[in-house]
Amino acid sequence: MHPTDIDPKSTEILPVAFHPVLWVAAAGVFAIIILQSVIYLRAIRKAGASADLSEGQVRRAVRAGAVAAIGPSLAVALVAISLLPLFATPAVLTRIGLVGSAAFDVAAAGLAAGTQGAQLGGPTYTQKVFAIGFAAMTLGGLVWMITALVLTPILSKGDQALRKVNPAVMTVVPVAALLAAFFTLAFTETTKSPVHLITLIVSAATMSLCLLGAKYLKKSWLHEWGLGIAILVALAVAYLMTAK
Repeated sequence: MHPTDIDPKSTEILPVAFHPVLWVAAAGVFAIIILQSVIYLRAIRKAGASADLSEGQVRRAVRAGAVAAIGPSLAVALVAISLLPLFATPAVLTRIGLVGSAAFDVAAAGLAAGTQGAQLGGPTYTQKVFAIGFAAMTLGGLVWMITALVLTPILSKGDQALRKVNPAVMTVVPVAALLAAFFTLAFTETTKSPVHLITLIVSAATMSLCLLGAKYLKKSWLHEWGLGIAILVALAVAYLMTAK
């Protein structure tokens, strides 16, 4: 698109939504993600050697982590698809690469649009409203990242202090926190509809079968692929139950 196509009052948002600046921003976000991945992989290898883990054990752990990422990745992909009609590809790639929360992005953009007396995707959705909504989403994500940047060193110091007092505490606390978080998320889903409840039960049963198979059939690959298999089976069951 050409700069001359940009008109704050125009309801044709494509000239600003596909602006080269947004494409550069999206490319920058994914370049940082790739760089982070490389840094993390190098750190994993160093940490594995210091923890007396073999190269094979490290590879299996990385594969298991990759499989575990299938579920969240599918969720992010669905978020991206749901946001495309409102914000177009560059803005969606920029936001999804950083946060990946459709609920937050749509709510933030909707509130920002409301301050202008406009509605997302409606006849009053102009280039100006798009820019304001995108700015609101970006500022919200920026606050999240700054908070993580500030609190991480503080929490790290607290972690070190607690380990000095009682090393077992920081072994139990993270596990308990994760269990509580996942239980809360799972329980919240079960209250939405019978489909949600059955999907959760099927997913848990499938994961249990994979773990049992890995133990009794001596199939170690089920440990790595169990979560991915459970996710795919649960998605298939949910689709069959909701398809008309």
